[in-house]
Amino acid sequence: MTNTSSSGEMVYVEHKKDINGFHKVILREVRGCSAEVYLYGAQVTSWKNEHGEELLFLSSKAIFKPPKAIRGGIPICFPQFRNHGSLEQHGFARNRTWTVDPDPPPFATISHNKAFIDLILKPSEEDAKIWPHRYEFRLRITLGPGGDLMLTSRIRNTNIDGKSFTFTFAYHTYFSVTDISEVRVEGLETLDYLDNLKKRERVTEQGDAITFESEVDKTYLSTPTKIAIIDHERKRTFVLRKDGLPDAVVWNPWDKKAKAIPDFGDDEYKHMLCVEAACVETPITLKPGEEWKGRQELSAVPSSYCSGQLDPQVVLQSG
Repeated sequence: MTNTSSSGEMVYVEHKKDINGFHKVILREVRGCSAEVYLYGAQVTSWKNEHGEELLFLSSKAIFKPPKAIRGGIPICFPQFRNHGSLEQHGFARNRTWTVDPDPPPFATISHNKAFIDLILKPSEEDAKIWPHRYEFRLRITLGPGGDLMLTSRIRNTNIDGKSFTFTFAYHTYFSVTDISEVRVEGLETLDYLDNLKKRERVTEQGDAITFESEVDKTYLSTPTKIAIIDHERKRTFVLRKDGLPDAVVWNPWDKKAKAIPDFGDDEYKHMLCVEAACVETPITLKPGEEWKGRQELSAVPSSYCSGQLDPQVVLQSG
């Protein structure tokens, strides 16, 4: 498949339909990295490096049929994370069809990025019945020249009745890993977390790094702006940078729960890890006219070695 137009120029943004008739956007950069974004859910479902290696997990059993959310990639959780409220699990943004934003706001950063798409979600009459607020949710998804993937969300309260609204939010990112038992997460050591498997009991993290040998579902609080996910087997480190998102949710269903999830393969838990930039513990409140901004940037770099050990501090301290 060619990435150039008939005139021979690079095609950075391509609109197409998938086999189910879903509208998706493919972002490409010169070196060969790419990302795929569905208008359904404004969901990134693929992010590949310049070697064509997939960096996000997408379940082989993912259901591409509304109103089901797509299992994998980067679902957008808004206006409710999980079941912390009266709405459906993780809110409704992830199973609504977004539109391409015809009039996106200017971005403050001077950027030469060409591979980006601006999407927008506004409430439908149906949505207003279950969440009676007016808002504009603008999302810019950018693939940088070096392969970094950036998602910037802007949510504005456009109520005309003078009412504020409150919401929680997460980028529910599914990272693709070779073997979950050989994965470490750096940057969350010694932090407090809520253990969602123990009725949100508050615990302080122990140890040097987070590793995985059973089901995990934790909400880390007051987290740093940078977290590293080290795939020891593939000698790859994902770096998650975030802004406006103080929490980080770490989730893997492990074997028993994986078998109970209909759109998830029984053994797929071995090849994924969710590390989610989030704002869930202290909900965001916006008055009419106010705007909230939450951003995450993902990059994948070769892991560095020091005395035969992975040295994520080098990753965390640089950049």
